[in-house]
Amino acid sequence: MSPSSVEVAGQGPRNQVQRYAAGARPQTVAELLAGSPFVGYGYAYPHKTAYRPLDPPRPLAELWADEPRDALFVYVHVPFCAVRCGFCNLFTQKHPPAELPRRWLDALARQVAAVRAAMPDARFVRWALGGGTPTLLDAGQLARLAELLRAGMGAQLDAVPGSVETSPETCTDDRLAVVEALGHPRISIGIQSFFADELRALGRPQAVDQGERALDRIRARRFGTLNIDLIYGIAGQTPASFVAAIDRARSWAPEQLYLYPLYQRPLTGLGRQDRSWDDHRLALYRAGRDHLLAAGYDQVSMRMFARPPSPAQASAATPAPRYCCQADGMVGLGVGARSYTRALHYSDDYAVGSAGIRGIVGAWVERSEAEFAAARYGVELDGDEQRRRYLIQSLLQREGLSHADYRARFGTAAGEDFGRELGELVDHELLADTGERLVPTLRGLEWADAIAPWFYSAAVRAASREFELR
Repeated sequence: MSPSSVEVAGQGPRNQVQRYAAGARPQTVAELLAGSPFVGYGYAYPHKTAYRPLDPPRPLAELWADEPRDALFVYVHVPFCAVRCGFCNLFTQKHPPAELPRRWLDALARQVAAVRAAMPDARFVRWALGGGTPTLLDAGQLARLAELLRAGMGAQLDAVPGSVETSPETCTDDRLAVVEALGHPRISIGIQSFFADELRALGRPQAVDQGERALDRIRARRFGTLNIDLIYGIAGQTPASFVAAIDRARSWAPEQLYLYPLYQRPLTGLGRQDRSWDDHRLALYRAGRDHLLAAGYDQVSMRMFARPPSPAQASAATPAPRYCCQADGMVGLGVGARSYTRALHYSDDYAVGSAGIRGIVGAWVERSEAEFAAARYGVELDGDEQRRRYLIQSLLQREGLSHADYRARFGTAAGEDFGRELGELVDHELLADTGERLVPTLRGLEWADAIAPWFYSAAVRAASREFELR
């Protein structure tokens, strides 16, 4: 979740990673702390601006031949939304023509067949439907999508943790019934704010009561987890109004709350902001974080806050199958989805602007099953890049990095590979070393969006800097 239309002098629109890559990398943590804590959302490394066409294309059967396939994540990207919010730079097409979701599902069936043929023994222990807005699909289309995952990919949707994203505009009873029947998964809804003036400032079209009615419909059904997304950094927002929005969200007793900073993004609807915005966002973040911690929520990452289960809920819970986001693979389905092996991340061509996205989606729905059998666009990860990814993914989470797990994976210690950087983060109390783990402090989580890009390699920074965004 993020904004806006920003120009780097002489270079045109740039995303957060590109703007960071275009400048001098801070050489020390002291230099890093003199800058902005809001550099870029570091949820995945490398960023897709580092991806390039693969020449020649890589057959999926070869890519996955030597990969562990017994604990994978399957993710479906649904690239459609009813509207394009002013802050959004996600890969999504607004107001798709009526026949396009059906054609997308037909193409998805061909992709599923190709992927399953390439890795018939794959076992999935996590699944998610994201986007875009998966519930832009009607109830029948959602049911078909679920069947493609079950019958086509062999995913046991009701037996492993899953997640589905929805929106106030598309959160209807018939769609919710289909999602609920998938095994009571996590459902995540982007409310963003409960105040009409803030929603208008975001370019968010929903009425306040539309979001509230959607939450009522969700709570009338059985879902494993309700997550509510809220945004901070909106024009006119204050710490008091942000805390009030959090408390309004808490009246639906969400198991999770995600607090997203508003970001400037290229080719989206919101305007330029100045440096004082950093202070504004930081004050809002701290007010929201401290309020949720005082209310008994645990901070899992910079953005994620989770309400601990009651003793009865904890004792009744079924342990989830093992999955480690730092180490295990992901199979992405649908145009725009990423797939991860250890040595190659691949996806489709990337765009943010409406025309670019329409072109990519239009070409994708015409692909044959044979064309889906190879990766055509991505980035290779050598040993150094794999270590950087593992480190970044670990330090973004409150549980941090296990010294033993890192050594088991790479045969070296994190301190051997990144000793100076990690030592400085510890010295500045952004990380704490328990002996067994390196864990981010509260301040470290606060600066996570600056710390993650600080570990980007020179090659990834250069590729992002040179990427032509469209």
